[in-house]
Amino acid sequence: MVLAGTAACGTVENLTAGQKLDNAFEKLGEERSIAFELDLDTDAKSLMALDAEQSEPGEEMPAEMAELLSEGTISVSMYSKKPIKESEDKDFTAMAMKLSGPDGALLEYRLVGDWIYARVDAATLGEMSGNPMPSAKELPPQAGAFKKLLEGQWIKLSKKAMEETGKNMSGAEGLGAEEPSAEPSLDAKTQKKLTDALKKAVAENVDFTTSGGSDGTEHIKATAPFRTLLTELLDAVKPLRNELPIGEELPTAKDVADAPNTKVSADFTLKNGELTEVSVDLAKLTETAKVKKFALVLRVSEGEKPEAPAGATELDIEELMSSMLSGPFGGPVSDEEFGDVPLGEGDLADDTQMW
Repeated sequence: MVLAGTAACGTVENLTAGQKLDNAFEKLGEERSIAFELDLDTDAKSLMALDAEQSEPGEEMPAEMAELLSEGTISVSMYSKKPIKESEDKDFTAMAMKLSGPDGALLEYRLVGDWIYARVDAATLGEMSGNPMPSAKELPPQAGAFKKLLEGQWIKLSKKAMEETGKNMSGAEGLGAEEPSAEPSLDAKTQKKLTDALKKAVAENVDFTTSGGSDGTEHIKATAPFRTLLTELLDAVKPLRNELPIGEELPTAKDVADAPNTKVSADFTLKNGELTEVSVDLAKLTETAKVKKFALVLRVSEGEKPEAPAGATELDIEELMSSMLSGPFGGPVSDEEFGDVPLGEGDLADDTQMW
């Protein structure tokens, strides 16, 4: 969106490119359903070479994990009652996320109405990560729906029941819990100041080029020196630091002084004026000749409304909490598992905020 907003300043080509991107993002925001697919345009050999330069001996990435990262994709789709640009969390009535590997889905999550659905290929994920999971046959009867999960079947949990359990636990007597504070947010005035500052930094440091064909497909490439752009963006945000939720956590120009200043490019693909793909070339940032191709690719489509999978086994929220407070897969908790570390007031309450 910041790149799209550079239409107000810069060269004539930047102006035209900025207007086209602005229009494409505007169309995207008017949709009620949207889907994204994210993947790495690279190969396992390049990933392992990059990891080997940063890992301690014996801690290198397994070949199976490199293959997953190079060939895997993350797909996300969401459906809202309102246009996406006007939607808040409560407006999204259905969402889905899927992590796929070379041989199919490894992890799936869906939110449909009041139900959360999930399934996982635990055996394949465990093998790829080097941490094999137990088979469903090894679990005791009290493992309940967890056995179904390890078998690769769908389970479901009530969203409302999870939220209610979280509230009850965070407000329980003696835990020292308080009502969670509201999520920090930006007011309209601060949002405008931030957007204007970022637009200016981008317009002064990013060059645009355009190319297109007769079939309605057009490419807009944005190119900038990485460290220079990052430094300018941080400098632009610095005066607003006290007005932003991130506060003192904001990095400084000194923190990125060692970052490479090689030029990186983002390639936006438009089809009949609509955004269909964004590819960010990161190969030069790796600073190694062994990595020939390394790009982050995001594909965009209108998407379909996610539906509830058939045959899901319900996981009772009380069963889930009982399992979390007991030993592995429903067994008793031993002193060895917890050690001698005392549980202080508020510790459990803080943990329950995950709900």
